[in-house]
Amino acid sequence: MNTTFAPLSAVLTRVRAWPVESQLAARRNAMVASTALAARRAEREDVEAFLASRRPAGPGVPVAVER
Repeated sequence: MNTTFAPLSAVLTRVRAWPVESQLAARRNAMVASTALAARRAEREDVEAFLASRRPAGPGVPVAVER
């Protein structure tokens, strides 16, 4: 009788594990995306600071643009 339920048991085990595995994958994807966005933001701020240091300061020329 135990061999009759073995395939069903394997399916139930996978179904029970799916939400946990799905949550872990989603969390991993979010961490990768967050890291990539932080790197892009840091690079953009570095470029803006460099360009601002090269821009001549004078009337009518904004030093930085707020986003």
